Amino acid sequence: MKSTPLAEQSRIVLLGIRNAGKSSLMNALFGKKVAIVSRQPGTTTDPVTRSFEVPGLGPAAIVDTAGIDDEGELGALRIKAAMERIRSADMVIMVSPGQLSPTEAEEQLYSRLFGQEAETGKVPALLVLTRGRENLDEKKRSWLESTGGFRVENPEAKGIAELIAAIGKIAPAAEPTPLEGLVSEGDLILLVTPIDLAAPKGRLILPQVETLRDALDRDCASLVVKERELFRFYQDLKEPPKLVITDSQAFHKVAADIPEDQPLTSFSILFARKKGELDRYDPGLAALEKMKPAPRILMLESCSHHRQADDIGTVKIPRLFRQMVRRDAEFIFSRRMPEKDELKDLDLVIMCASCMLTRTKVMTRLDAFRDAGVPVLNYGLFLAWANGLFPRALEPLKQ
Repeated sequence: MKSTPLAEQSRIVLLGIRNAGKSSLMNALFGKKVAIVSRQPGTTTDPVTRSFEVPGLGPAAIVDTAGIDDEGELGALRIKAAMERIRSADMVIMVSPGQLSPTEAEEQLYSRLFGQEAETGKVPALLVLTRGRENLDEKKRSWLESTGGFRVENPEAKGIAELIAAIGKIAPAAEPTPLEGLVSEGDLILLVTPIDLAAPKGRLILPQVETLRDALDRDCASLVVKERELFRFYQDLKEPPKLVITDSQAFHKVAADIPEDQPLTSFSILFARKKGELDRYDPGLAALEKMKPAPRILMLESCSHHRQADDIGTVKIPRLFRQMVRRDAEFIFSRRMPEKDELKDLDLVIMCASCMLTRTKVMTRLDAFRDAGVPVLNYGLFLAWANGLFPRALEPLKQ
């Protein structure tokens, strides 16, 4: 991998009215032209994402958005898309023209980010005033003083260094790595990576790559095998590995080929912890034992991979579910997070490992499911349960 995946980068969202200077600010942050700048209102339509390195923080994804005062039916859709970015943001920068009095849209955004009803504890926010070098509006001045915000001048990039330093201090740290707290220097881990129709040609899937890299960073030794070679290579080991990590679809065969006391988990379960909180899935595991008749199950994916004939999300898990839980289950397949009013009709959500999403976005989804009273699992947790490996597959992560 030549660069850090977007899912591993802190997500910083620029919000403001049209012509507030968001795109100019983005160019100034990068020190080059990465976004189109024009005096014409509404130049930025769909969100634009670019990555750069923030001192003290690491790689970050900056998202430029449409103006929150856009007009017309299409403008309303652009505003909705821009405001939805708050839910998946690790940090929000409100950009406002310093010489102009606040508009109604700015007042509402400021109240949401910095007012008494602000989503404190969820989304850190900074205020940046542009174009206020000589005649700064008095209301904007009070905003600046109360929030400890910044004044920048584009295109001179005045104040940009100070802003970048503040971003590095305020934005949340990177999410945990797959093996954090599970292994130590000198440990051996065994990775079971089936190469089937679903495997991308000539490469491994992202959770496998990240786990292997994490092991190398931690000075661990890694043995990577396919499930067919596991038994032979395991028997040749002079001492058992600290941990065996498998693709969830191979749970049954892997468990049969290693001793019962060998610590075992899956890449998907590692990512359930990495991208969220493991205890959020406890109600989902409990729900499998008392599922009501004709349940509605949402199979939620996070990327647009090409589905094969025996796809895990659309074929394998639904088949297992009908065999082991309820034959009359109804499955809904989606790559879109349901709206709030759609959640009330669901009895369970089973989602993928979410390796293409940030931890913030996954936690936002888990919060929505919890608030709606809908239990949730991920692929690996369900397959561990279905293969009789619960709680064994969770034990290494809860020690």
